[in-house]
Amino acid sequence: MFSWLGEDRNRMKASKFTDAQKAFIIKQGEERTLVAEICRKAGISPATYFTWKKRYAGLLPTEMKRLKQLEDENSRLKKIVADLTLDREMLQDVIRRKL
Repeated sequence: MFSWLGEDRNRMKASKFTDAQKAFIIKQGEERTLVAEICRKAGISPATYFTWKKRYAGLLPTEMKRLKQLEDENSRLKKIVADLTLDREMLQDVIRRKL
């Protein structure tokens, strides 16, 4: 109902491109094809192309998939640490009030 209140607000739209397609698009740029032409053919913006290039340049599709998995796991672990830190602080406040 109110997606802006929950965790949905941090989720990005899934890409319609596979890792192999992204790697192919980036490879075209390395072969001296004009970026504007690559973007027009692929149906992406130059900003998207340069974001992909910055993030995935030199990686194979399997490495791109592994990078995504590691980033997702890192994000999940950061959330766990934040939750546990908040729990610890709340418990410390309760203990201080009782003393």
